[in-house]
Amino acid sequence: MTTLYLDRRALSLEVQGGAVVLRHNGKLVQTIPLTMLERIVAHGKVYTDTGALARLAEAGVGFFALTGRRIRFGAALVGRPHGDVCLRLEQYQGYLDPLSRRRWARRVVRAKVAGEMRFLRRLLVNRPGQRHALEEALARLEAEARRLEDEDLSISALLGIEGAAAAAYFSGFSAVFPPSLGFSGRNRRPPRDPVNACLSLGYTLLHAEAIHAAHGAGLDAMVGFLHEPAFGRESGALDLAEPFRVYVDRLVFELFALRILRKEHFKAQGEGVLLGKAGRSRFYAHYEALAASLRRLLRRTAQAVARELAP
Repeated sequence: MTTLYLDRRALSLEVQGGAVVLRHNGKLVQTIPLTMLERIVAHGKVYTDTGALARLAEAGVGFFALTGRRIRFGAALVGRPHGDVCLRLEQYQGYLDPLSRRRWARRVVRAKVAGEMRFLRRLLVNRPGQRHALEEALARLEAEARRLEDEDLSISALLGIEGAAAAAYFSGFSAVFPPSLGFSGRNRRPPRDPVNACLSLGYTLLHAEAIHAAHGAGLDAMVGFLHEPAFGRESGALDLAEPFRVYVDRLVFELFALRILRKEHFKAQGEGVLLGKAGRSRFYAHYEALAASLRRLLRRTAQAVARELAP
């Protein structure tokens, strides 16, 4: 076990000795050695205290809080600050230098578009009946990829290409799902169909992973190159996660294609759709099966960025 998912009401978390101790309504549920954990993801009414959080930080165990019925990212505790402040100064300088920022931002968009194209080509094999929609989406993506060959693109131009590529990608991706799911493209806040509910949850988990990877490499997760800094937003983690969103997309496709998730796992609330508790349990289990390779890729990418930025 590397990740512990807590999604149960009236659950309390303590750290005693070298272990995490979980209780439900005061009754012991589970004891897990800290050495088995890299991170804890908590959603709902999970109770703990500052002493437990401090012990987790000392042990290098990340703690990520997800909030609300629609499961949004709330907060992250990722341990003691990385000691290499000079690296972060170089990161800030890279953002402040227009040429450097454009170079890094272009890399992010190129990697994301390349990943989207690879996945749609794979779907062409798995869903030959949707060849027209997938080939049309691929043609649009290839056109955006050609635009990225220009090394002098501004940040606004790069964001425009990224948005156009995403629209093209989702026009193809949505075609491989049955119409009964009501998925015609990306929507959120709130997600209005089962597929988007799963994408939002997966992207939220990916964001937490990217924060953890950035911190481990000594980077500032708040400062990115493609995404503008904004109060309370981990723009650097967003940059790091962008090329790997397609891994979440692939997981969501497989969960529905294999009928691991079905319509009965979801419920409507207001204008949105929620993934119920039984569905979340299935999602977390299958996400964790993917997560080892995803974390390795995020960690390697963050470390590669740090090496290039290092003074």
